[in-house]
Amino acid sequence: MQSSLSLSLSSPSPAAARSGRAVAGENVLFAANASIVQRSLRFCGLRREVYGFRSSGSARLVAEFTKKQRSFSKVSAALSGNGTPAKGFDYDLVIIGAGVGGHGAALHAVEKGLKTAIIEGDVVGGTCVNRGCVPSKALLAVSGRMRELQNEHHMKAFGLQVAAAGYDRQAVADHASNLASKIRSNLTNSLKALGVDILTGAGTILGPQKVKYGTDNVITAKDIIIATGSVPSVPKGIEVDGKTVITSDHALKLEFVPDWIAIVGSGYIGLEFSDVYTALGSEVTFVEALDQLMPGFDPEIGKLAQRVLINTRKIDYHTGVFASKITPAKDGKPVTIELIDAKTKEPKDTLEVDAALIATGRAPYTAGLGLENINVQTQRGFVPVDEHMHVIDANGKLVPHLYCIGDANGRMMLAHAASAQGISVVEQVCGKDHVLNHLSIPAACFTHPEISMVGFTEPQAREKAEKEGFEVSVTKTSFKANTKALAENEGEGLAKLIYRPDSGEILGVHIFGLHAADLIHEASNAIAMGTRIQDIKYAVHAHPTLSEVLDELFKSAKVNHSSPVSEPVAV
Repeated sequence: MQSSLSLSLSSPSPAAARSGRAVAGENVLFAANASIVQRSLRFCGLRREVYGFRSSGSARLVAEFTKKQRSFSKVSAALSGNGTPAKGFDYDLVIIGAGVGGHGAALHAVEKGLKTAIIEGDVVGGTCVNRGCVPSKALLAVSGRMRELQNEHHMKAFGLQVAAAGYDRQAVADHASNLASKIRSNLTNSLKALGVDILTGAGTILGPQKVKYGTDNVITAKDIIIATGSVPSVPKGIEVDGKTVITSDHALKLEFVPDWIAIVGSGYIGLEFSDVYTALGSEVTFVEALDQLMPGFDPEIGKLAQRVLINTRKIDYHTGVFASKITPAKDGKPVTIELIDAKTKEPKDTLEVDAALIATGRAPYTAGLGLENINVQTQRGFVPVDEHMHVIDANGKLVPHLYCIGDANGRMMLAHAASAQGISVVEQVCGKDHVLNHLSIPAACFTHPEISMVGFTEPQAREKAEKEGFEVSVTKTSFKANTKALAENEGEGLAKLIYRPDSGEILGVHIFGLHAADLIHEASNAIAMGTRIQDIKYAVHAHPTLSEVLDELFKSAKVNHSSPVSEPVAV
């Protein structure tokens, strides 16, 4: 694995200095002249304030940057090998759980010069790689191609003639399984290449800075991160047999494709599996406890998505009902689902289907961690943490040197959020006061077309505005006006910007359309860096590309003329 350089505007961390891996780097990364610095800042759409520059002109901007550059004598480099632990400890950092969150934290820790170990009781990669994000994307890649091949009108628009499309179920399942194996191997190799010690066995906290793994192996660490992730949540009354009543763990194996499947829950997991099953020929029935499908999505985006992703496909639904009891198929009888009214709890209906997928969310995997040994009480299974991911005990006090990231803390149950939290914790361990802005973390649903979002929904933004006394504006652009989308014959889509007209602050961006999951990052990075609309609207986008959907979105926003605008940097 190639070594990578890490750069910050502060001195090398004590850990990096202690490890002896802070190498001479003066003038290596700053050989670029002032014009390159100017172009870089302009291209990124970053305001001077992000880097701490307060000069009134570009000349002073470059001068201050050069001055800061000269204060560097060393930069830390990640080399193959592990650091030397703090005196009196086996490790600087021990991470319990080798999912995406734990992996991200471990790599960043080694980069910072920390001697690091990661404990895993199952397999490296956790839920995301083995039973979640990765294999599901393989299945969705198949469903996307099947949809295109099955859409005769779509193909004729390109002048193409395609014979009836078919698929090999086992080959599709193997594609998902092989991808998970490959990514798992990549993650394992990256940890080994950097010298991270992979310790096999379940991890248990015995006390402050002390962990047991496996049967009776005990190690000490200056700091500990809990990153144990989550498991599928199954409500009471539902009997899962792994064959006809299944969770996402089972569904990803694609052991069979039922003619009719009920999906309990219409969030991310349920929507993505409805995309897969309908593309492969199944009929789908959604069972949703709330009064509308796709709760959690911006209502306007959700309404459009329902029209495209549900109403045009072999999908029906029941809303405002609970699946109070689900019995697996047996002795020739189908799966039975008893529905009750979500509010009155009165019986509503009984469904008989070939299979049922339980997609009602996920539950934290925190049992057996030994939290009672450090006086920590979970809340509905989640480990309580503060904004720094520092674990809070039963008395409301911080537990020294103990952190929790990812699904186990419930702050934001996304793999990339777990990784970002892990990196943030490592920064704190190395002496930097780092707080992750969760409002800048994007989310995506990989249906066809995709849905993505970052920040507040419109109702959330308006509620916040009413409490804090500011105005909210909304602007939208359509994929039907985008050349690349039309060239792909994929003009169905919408991008929505929620913002403050008085300051130009971006409150939220929601996209439904072709490659929405890729497009959202310009908006999420703008929120993370504090970039205002009056700055980002000057960014240049290649033509013709889908990115111009965001370009038009930002340009269409109306910001008050009195709002401050960062002075452009001359190039």
